Amino acid sequence: MSSGAWDKAIKYLEKLEARYPYGRYAQQAQLDIAYAYWKSGERASAIAAADRFIKLYPNHANVDYAYYLKGLVNFNENSGLLSFLDRPDLSERDSKGTREAFDAFKELAARFPDSKYTADALPRMRYLVNTLAQYEVHVARYYMKRGAYVAAANRAQYAVQNYMQAPATEEAVFILVKAYDSLGMTDLRDAADRVMHKNFPQSRYLTGKAAREVSWWKLWDPDW
Repeated sequence: MSSGAWDKAIKYLEKLEARYPYGRYAQQAQLDIAYAYWKSGERASAIAAADRFIKLYPNHANVDYAYYLKGLVNFNENSGLLSFLDRPDLSERDSKGTREAFDAFKELAARFPDSKYTADALPRMRYLVNTLAQYEVHVARYYMKRGAYVAAANRAQYAVQNYMQAPATEEAVFILVKAYDSLGMTDLRDAADRVMHKNFPQSRYLTGKAAREVSWWKLWDPDW
């Protein structure tokens, strides 16, 4: 493992566990196997190994690390531990891995609030919440551009209801206003518009020609 020969390390660790299942190193070998799978790019195997450890040893002193590792594997499977500092745009990817990462970190924080891994998991959770909200807004935006206003409203509504503290909520409410307007649902449009003005009075979506003169989709045009 120290030399980065992950495949060889996995083979030796699996032999260790198989030959001495009740020895003092067997349980640690399982955690090391999960870590080695992750480092070797075997995401599914790493998660399976971590899940196996959690199932077999739910009260183990190091089970908090198993939850943390599951979160890391899903957080950004192709980058290092500090990849979130680079702020990769995950919002346009499938959100399944993001949700699974959040759930693992959430379980860690709930069950082991004093764990040394929880301090790192909490800011990752906040980032993941924002990412999930951005994903829903991205999909809602996609539907709006294609005239699927009901679908757009549904995704925007989901973002507002489930991630109300996320920065992307501002855009989600704006999409609700435009989707309801396009559908001729004036009561819902006006209700969403009141929410928009009350919570985001300085929003760029409400000021200047962005609100009056320009087609709304140009707000996402990087050349506009």
